[in-house]
Amino acid sequence: MDTVTLRDKVEEVLHTVYDPEIPVNIYDLGLVYEVKIDDAKVNVTMTLTAPACPAAGEILFDVEQKIRGIEGVADVHVHLTFDPPWNKEMMSEEARLELGFM
Repeated sequence: MDTVTLRDKVEEVLHTVYDPEIPVNIYDLGLVYEVKIDDAKVNVTMTLTAPACPAAGEILFDVEQKIRGIEGVADVHVHLTFDPPWNKEMMSEEARLELGFM
């Protein structure tokens, strides 16, 4: 029996959100710092590759809308932080390979 949790579904949709300037999803880029789920309320703490990212609004909107579209989600809050600042070491090995950072 396949038991997919709400966390699994959230992580799955986070893998479909991309920074338009980088061909790697935000999850593998290491931009998602924390996902908390409490009674169908999803709180995501994330960052951007740079504080002045021109696609910031688009990325945050995409995260919220995609999570909100998951069956069983009652509410979504996306918290943007720059502490700690993002760096290339936060990327998954696959992302570093894809972007040529290995």
